[in-house]
Amino acid sequence: MPQNIDEYRNWLKERHGVDVNRAETRYKSVAARVKQEFEESGFWVQMKEHIREYDHEYLLKTGYHLFAAGFEPELHVKTFESFLLKTFRKNFLENKRLPKEPADGWILPSNGYGRINDIVRTLFVVRYFDGVEFLIDKIRSLSAECNMKCHVFLEAREEGYYAAHLNLRREFEIPKALWDTEKVDIAIEFQITTQVQEVIRKLLHKYYEKRRKRIEEKDVKWQWDYKCDEFSVNYLGHILHYIEGMIVEIREEQRKGKA
Repeated sequence: MPQNIDEYRNWLKERHGVDVNRAETRYKSVAARVKQEFEESGFWVQMKEHIREYDHEYLLKTGYHLFAAGFEPELHVKTFESFLLKTFRKNFLENKRLPKEPADGWILPSNGYGRINDIVRTLFVVRYFDGVEFLIDKIRSLSAECNMKCHVFLEAREEGYYAAHLNLRREFEIPKALWDTEKVDIAIEFQITTQVQEVIRKLLHKYYEKRRKRIEEKDVKWQWDYKCDEFSVNYLGHILHYIEGMIVEIREEQRKGKA
């Protein structure tokens, strides 16, 4: 059983005959096609057109802007290394059936496009806590109008990271390994977080990257190791999440008092 990403590459080659270099070339081609096709979709065009409208509606409702000045959403492609690492995590680090394959079978570069949900993704950073739910509702409504499936996950990690993840699924026509194309149901990931949580996410990123690449667990969890870097950063995330909620609650009480 592979213990790290290098051993995993060898496992893919020896167990499944995967040429990782060829898989990377195809992945880049597929990801670029998906990104371009989604950028040209009616949903994305309307989403970008509605950004100022959403901001104005939230301003009228709360007295505050939804986004920072000049915000424009952008689509980003997940790197092949990150894609490969995610298949490793799902096949081994998060697979509770080991040494058997996951319930839906091994996730390989050849079949992972419909099973890894953030090959193409975008991030929306709102100013306040309640802006997350406000924007979720807007994206849900627009996806329904455009006949796209929209699945919402409100993430709250023990590491102190909070964000909403929305997977918008539709069929894309992607290139096969050799010639021709095929239609695959692929998700585009929308992340929504607050300005404060985005700062926490960046602080956590380097610790999270190290931890998610290893199978073994530390003898002492970070919650009990007050000297480790994760202890202060992670609990800061929880504390700030609580403070953000209190800010919105106080803001709403003041608004009602003025009404």
